[in-house]
Amino acid sequence: MARPKEFDAGAALDAAIGVFRETGFAGSSAADLTRAMGIGRQSLYDTFGDKWALYRAALEHHSAQDTEALLAALSTGPRAIDGLEILLARVRAKAAEACLGIGAICEFGRRRPELTAIHAAAERPLLAALTARLREAQGEGDVAADLDVREGAAFLIANIAGIRIAARGGAGAVQLQALAELALRALR
Repeated sequence: MARPKEFDAGAALDAAIGVFRETGFAGSSAADLTRAMGIGRQSLYDTFGDKWALYRAALEHHSAQDTEALLAALSTGPRAIDGLEILLARVRAKAAEACLGIGAICEFGRRRPELTAIHAAAERPLLAALTARLREAQGEGDVAADLDVREGAAFLIANIAGIRIAARGGAGAVQLQALAELALRALR
């Protein structure tokens, strides 16, 4: 009996994320996925389940990594406004890479509760951190005193998505910079 090929499941999942980011769920075939992941079809099913289970795992992993990176950027800088600027700079720098989270929202909206739950789990800590950082920026006089910080945080999350979509649509660095600057200006 042949021994199953061993592979790095984490590396295979990262490869699947790359495929799904570029072509979405519907546009990704099992052949595309196994080729990118460097595994056989049976290994895909044995390790991840079906294509839908792989997509959910990819989205969950990507969303957790993205949220962690955004939170790290947000927590930097001597002042709260610096953290907000650094967060938006990170978004701009990575915006040319397709975002699996944005792709999933565009492809499925809220029709799939399991995906909505993944998005909500990733968004909750980011919304809380943005709210806290905006409150801190208010105290430092860098954000309007009458700004509802929770609404401001939701506004920033929408702008992060907008910057990513604009980049995917072909917006260049100058346009993305302008979008980020306008978002911060709206908070002042």
